[in-house]
Amino acid sequence: MITVGMYYEVLPGKEKEFEEKFEAVAGALEGQSGHVQSLLYQQVKNPNSYTILSEWEAQEDFMAFIRSDAFRAVTDWGKAEILAGRPRHKLYGREGDLH
Repeated sequence: MITVGMYYEVLPGKEKEFEEKFEAVAGALEGQSGHVQSLLYQQVKNPNSYTILSEWEAQEDFMAFIRSDAFRAVTDWGKAEILAGRPRHKLYGREGDLH
């Protein structure tokens, strides 16, 4: 089991749109091989800062997901419409940081 932390800074006024897209992606992930759960957190002191914690059976399952066309479409949309900067990802588990 691994947990991936995905950290996002969202443009002001785009918080609701980001949250709605997360719900759609989380629903699609329910059928993804190896996906356990994904949860969205919003920082109290900085409401434009979000963290998604995503649990996977294995790193290979997560890597297959981030190589998918669906993931690519969501990230392209995020870069163009929602995010204030480049997201950061960190893999928690035995295998260290995700690059």
